[in-house]
Amino acid sequence: MSRREAAAALGIHQTTAEEWDVGIRKTRNGRIYPGGRSVDYTREVSTTTTPGVRGISLSGLDALDKTLDGRFLSLQDRERIRDLRSSGASLRAIAAALGRSPSTVSREFARNSQPVIGYQPYAAHRKAASRRPRPKERKILVLPRLRDHIEAKLLLRLSPEQISKTLIRDFPDDQEMRVTHETIYQALYLQGRGGLRRELATALRTGRARRKPHRNGDERRPRFVDPMVMISERPPEIEDRAVPGHWEGDLITGALNQSAIGTLVERSTRYVMLVHLPTDHTAESVRDGLIATMSTLPAHLRGSLTWDQGVEMAAHKSFTLATDIQVYFCDPASPWQRGSNENTNGLLRQYFPKGTDLSVYGPEDLEHVAQELNARPRKTLGWDTPAERLRDLLTTT
Repeated sequence: MSRREAAAALGIHQTTAEEWDVGIRKTRNGRIYPGGRSVDYTREVSTTTTPGVRGISLSGLDALDKTLDGRFLSLQDRERIRDLRSSGASLRAIAAALGRSPSTVSREFARNSQPVIGYQPYAAHRKAASRRPRPKERKILVLPRLRDHIEAKLLLRLSPEQISKTLIRDFPDDQEMRVTHETIYQALYLQGRGGLRRELATALRTGRARRKPHRNGDERRPRFVDPMVMISERPPEIEDRAVPGHWEGDLITGALNQSAIGTLVERSTRYVMLVHLPTDHTAESVRDGLIATMSTLPAHLRGSLTWDQGVEMAAHKSFTLATDIQVYFCDPASPWQRGSNENTNGLLRQYFPKGTDLSVYGPEDLEHVAQELNARPRKTLGWDTPAERLRDLLTTT
């Protein structure tokens, strides 16, 4: 039989049958909902009888009429929503009239409408108020069937995300059997409140019983003892390559990062200089190699140096003191901020393939490679060579 036919056979209203289906029980003055929440319509108060969950300490119409914060819909807002909806206004028109986002109005109808009679402002306000108390019981704690299913899947070594997605497939019509993977992680990590046994954490691929903290790029700890001057503080004349004498630098490393060669590219002429690092590429070795190489340049070509945040530049302060060259650091994971240098490093791999030992190359070898690169005509230079552009700078200055 359909619900309508069953309700007629029992002599009850169809709405009553619908409420029975979802577990709502009528009382003399209100209703009791699944989970223990009760509504007394004579006092317009929503309370809860679930142990450990705080009820709503509001009483009377004045309490329901109170506006907690401007970001929450008030009772007057909900009355206006009902009136505008009754006049045929669209969701966007209602949102514009209230000065709210259309998604706010859409969620209001979805969450607080009644199954049969539709949207009623006082009922919607009570329904919203019933969700307000904190803290709330965790879903995994109050639904044993969901908790048992999650534990069984964890023992099969499914990840929380796999469990979350398979719940939708295995229980397509049961909205109670829904949980996000983050809720599962919290249930494992927050012992005493989470709802899942601690030993189940060993079933995770990481095997960790607590969350590992993650930081984003904006929360990076200071890279060096001496403060860095970031590329955002670099003067505009360096950025547009209008003034020569500003360099970009980096290292290319050999097999297992055991050997390295320092690379320097002048931004306006693309002139290349290679730094010999015969023993290692520690911060002190790189600093000494850069000082020796940059000191061969005339003063007007020692403007600045832009580098990434590699540990080899930990001694950047002493390099600046020795050469009077300001070092600017790129943002994390932003190689395009040193585009000329990155492009040159790609060209250098023709001479120094990846995975080879770079310590076998002496200063003469590096000088020979640099001369070949500086003798190549470049499209960006109007088919001049970097050597020609640098020669012009030296002869005209």
